[in-house]
Amino acid sequence: MALKGRPAAVHASRVLVVEDEFFVALELELLIHKQAPSVQVVICSSVSDARAAMAEPVGLALLDIDVLDGKTYEVAARLAEQGTPIVFISGSRPEEIPPTLRDVHFIPKPYHGPQIIEAIAPLLASGAHS
Repeated sequence: MALKGRPAAVHASRVLVVEDEFFVALELELLIHKQAPSVQVVICSSVSDARAAMAEPVGLALLDIDVLDGKTYEVAARLAEQGTPIVFISGSRPEEIPPTLRDVHFIPKPYHGPQIIEAIAPLLASGAHS
């Protein structure tokens, strides 16, 4: 799980972005590729799409909380169980996050690009050059 501190870098060759706002998803993809050009970014706009995308290994996940078909807490919990680093990027309030997921790094919307870079750069470090 991506804790609020600095987790160790992981091999993140595949990044899952769950975001239902098209332009926000594209911006996140650009920020990821800025840090790790060879990383595969999988964008999903719903929990059901994210479930399907998790059939293949995910090295890092950037999750909006409220998407088209509900909240991404189930996705986050499954990824956390697998040891996948997670960053919530959401307009939701951090207090609304279930207690079991409150240690996940949280970036409030509206965010600034440098906030995203600061959160993901250490997580993409080892996957950026593989």
